[in-house]
Amino acid sequence: MASSTDEIIAYQGQPGANSDMACRAVHPDMQPLACASFEDVFAAVRDGEARLAMIPIENSAAGRVADIHHLLPDSQLHIIAEHFQPVNHLLLAAKGTTIADLEFVHSHHQALSQCRETLRALGLAPVIHADTAGAAKDLAANPVANRGAIASSLAAEIYDLQILRRDMEDHQHNTTRFIIMSREPIDPDPARGPVITSFVFQVRNVPAALYKAMGGFATNGVNMTKLESYMVDGEFTATQFYADIEGHPSDTPVRLALEELGFFSRMVKVLGVYPARPNGRKTVES
Repeated sequence: MASSTDEIIAYQGQPGANSDMACRAVHPDMQPLACASFEDVFAAVRDGEARLAMIPIENSAAGRVADIHHLLPDSQLHIIAEHFQPVNHLLLAAKGTTIADLEFVHSHHQALSQCRETLRALGLAPVIHADTAGAAKDLAANPVANRGAIASSLAAEIYDLQILRRDMEDHQHNTTRFIIMSREPIDPDPARGPVITSFVFQVRNVPAALYKAMGGFATNGVNMTKLESYMVDGEFTATQFYADIEGHPSDTPVRLALEELGFFSRMVKVLGVYPARPNGRKTVES
């Protein structure tokens, strides 16, 4: 047991989830805290039950994690780091089961999406579960001969399940990008290495607003590595954007670009300024 909340890092899912593995990889000195939902993860950090939150934000094969972009702006937390976790999915089943016995495979929809082609080739029907480790836990509690689960090697160990097949993912580059969040922001020194600034914004509902808002990044030579849009408040005209850029807000080009963005936006909110992980980004892009 951890002796202090400073030693606890929260994640969504059951023990053995890929988020659990990410916690152990980045902070092996901290105690992972399993939470039922992302809202519970944010609340654990806000309420002082944990110091950090490990949040999956996107996958190199399956794209962004649903709902995360909606939750980040109101989390009251700050991004302080990023982590790229290679994801290896295993096909698990109760002891004595063979692949020929299986008809259905349970797992989180992201994991099922990352293994879509392999599952089709094996003739197995995917069944969505709340999370990967949860599917493994439920299978261990209620072993059924025609049912398997896609989860991690850690889940196989924790729930004492048989590994029928490794490397279930369709792509070898299968990597999930996590962000690490805390109650307090950090202010990394750009002189010590590349910095990422993440923010959300809403443009005014006028013609060419997004084009004009993005113009400042182009004219000031600021590299935008991610731009994603999503609907807010159920309105087709109320679109919010999530963006990652290279650079620190104190850098003159970034400062000028953000100022120009403000002219054409109803809202701009910085979610975090934190060190980039160039090796992880190279792995995803390769």
